[in-house]
Amino acid sequence: MTITVPSAVRAGGLREAITHTWYMTDRQFRVFFRQPAYLIITLIQPVIWLFLFGQLFRNVADLPGFGAGSYLDYLVPGVVVMNAVSANMWAGMGVLEEIDRGTLNRFLVTPLRRSALVNANVVAQGCSTAFQSLVMIALGRLGGAHYPGGVVGILVLIVVSSILGTIFGAFSNALGMVARQRETVIALNTFLLLPLTFLSSAFLPAANMPHWIRVIARFNPLDWALRSARSAMRADPDWAMVAERGAALVALAAFAVWLSMRTFRVYRKSV
Repeated sequence: MTITVPSAVRAGGLREAITHTWYMTDRQFRVFFRQPAYLIITLIQPVIWLFLFGQLFRNVADLPGFGAGSYLDYLVPGVVVMNAVSANMWAGMGVLEEIDRGTLNRFLVTPLRRSALVNANVVAQGCSTAFQSLVMIALGRLGGAHYPGGVVGILVLIVVSSILGTIFGAFSNALGMVARQRETVIALNTFLLLPLTFLSSAFLPAANMPHWIRVIARFNPLDWALRSARSAMRADPDWAMVAERGAALVALAAFAVWLSMRTFRVYRKSV
């Protein structure tokens, strides 16, 4: 397999880093465009969650202190955020595929920035998450959900879900490069997804959860994203809380990307 790198990737400084990352991200997008059914298939499960859970638990909205007009109104952000986590947890599988095929090693002998090799996958996953989030928000609206926060609230939901996807995508990349075994990535993802989801306010507000779950949820980044998005989507948002939870997510995302790059350096030295 021969890999050619455009001359545009030979610029310098910040422009070089951006150009290299875009080149590699475009490569990821081409994979999606050649297999458009992939994005549709990944939407099937969250759509089932949205409408099956929305119908099954719709009477939960009648509980005292629930605080939402309907259960579907409450559920849409939960499903969007849960999908961001579940979809990006598998990013490490793509890294393993690149390693097994030898593609990643071939890129190591090109003039590409090493950070671009890692960041492009994260950027592509973030864009994919944003697209999927938008589709689910639209489907929720068609199903009768209401978004009092308007366009701004919807944008906040999309942004925080993309940041959350970046966090788990970067951690998954790091795990893939450290473990280098599909079974490890699969086992950890399967183990973490449901606990992370149910130890948050994805399906029930904090007021209706046991005390010990409320305590754990305070340290759950999935819950940070949910609280931030749901507040922004209300008619009277608490922007201070949105900013606080959003800043925590950004900080965690920065750490996850840094960790992913560090594990990539370890991998590079082992080749």
